[in-house]
Amino acid sequence: MVTIKDMAEILGISTTTVSNVIHGKTSQVSQKTVEKVEKLLEEYEYVPNINARNLANNSSRIIGMVIKGRRDRIDNLIANSFFGDLVSAIEAETRARGYFMMLYISDDINELMRHVSTWNVDGLVMIGILHDDFARIKSRYKKPAVLIDSYAPRNVADYVNVGLDDEQACYDMADYLLENGHRKIAFLADNMEGVDYQRYMGFLRAMHDHGVGTDEDNLIMIHPGILERRSNMREIYEKSKNFTAFMCCSDYYAAMLISDFTDRGVKIPEEVSFTGFDDDEMSRLVRPKLTTIHQNIREKGRVAVDCLEKLIRGEELEKKNYTLPVEMVFRDSVKKITE
Repeated sequence: MVTIKDMAEILGISTTTVSNVIHGKTSQVSQKTVEKVEKLLEEYEYVPNINARNLANNSSRIIGMVIKGRRDRIDNLIANSFFGDLVSAIEAETRARGYFMMLYISDDINELMRHVSTWNVDGLVMIGILHDDFARIKSRYKKPAVLIDSYAPRNVADYVNVGLDDEQACYDMADYLLENGHRKIAFLADNMEGVDYQRYMGFLRAMHDHGVGTDEDNLIMIHPGILERRSNMREIYEKSKNFTAFMCCSDYYAAMLISDFTDRGVKIPEEVSFTGFDDDEMSRLVRPKLTTIHQNIREKGRVAVDCLEKLIRGEELEKKNYTLPVEMVFRDSVKKITE
C-alpha cells in the first residue's frame, strides 16, 4: 500500500504537506498542490491509518453511547421513535465532529460497565441513568461522561445532564386539558422512574391546583413488551370508559392507543381525547393529529455531544444542568367539553 512518504516523493513535496492535505489542513497549501495530492489519493485509493493516528494523539475518536432500559423493552427500544431519533441525532453529531459512535443497551448497570470498561472510547453519552447508577459508574469509569434525561440525585454524584423541565411541561398540558373542561383524566406511562415520574408529578400538581381529586386509578400502566400487549390494550380500553382524556408520556404510546381505540370503534376526540409528548413523526401521522409537547430531540443530542467534546478537550463547562425548552403543539386530538 502506498504511504505518505511514497506520495511525497512522487510529487516532489514534503510529507508534511501531503499529511496536511489528507487531514484537511490546507490553509497553508496552494490549491494546485491540494489538487495534485487529492488526485494521487484517489488514484491509489489511499485510506489513512486511523488507528495509528489516534494512538499518536492518545485518542480513539470514538464516543460510546449507553442506554439503560427495562428488560421488557430493550429488545424493541430503538423502534420507539424517541430513542430512534435520539440515537440518530447523536450518531450524526459525532460523525460531523470526526468521531465514531459505539452503542450498547442493557437493563443491567453492571453489564453496561463491564462492556464499556473494555471500550477504548474518549467519552460516554448515557441515557436512563437513575438513582445511584452514576455513582457506581464513576467508581469504575474515569473518562468524561454526559447524561441525557437523568434524575439521579445531585447529592449522590456530580454529573452533567441535558434534559427538559418534564414536570412543568406536563403541568402545562394537564392545565390545558382542565381548561378545556376535562376532569376525568388518566396519565399513561410504562414506568414510574426518572422522566415519566417527573411528568406524572406535573400532572398531579395541575390536578391539585384545579381542585380535582386523583387516586391510583388515574395512573394507567402500559406494558412495553410485545407479547403482553394484546391483553394490556384490552385492559386499557376497558378502563378508558371512566375517563374523557388520556395524557400519554410519549407520542409513541398515544399513537398506539389512538390506533387501537379507533379499531374498537371509539371516536376520537369525541369520546376520548389524547395528548402526547415529544412531537415526533407519530404525532403528525396519526389521525386525528396529536396535541403534544414539542421537544427538539436533535438539539438534545447536539448539546450532549458538544458538552462531551469540551470535557474530552479538558475545557470547563459553563454549567452542568442544561434544561432545553419545550413548546405546546395544539392539533386535533382534544375535545373541548362545554357542558
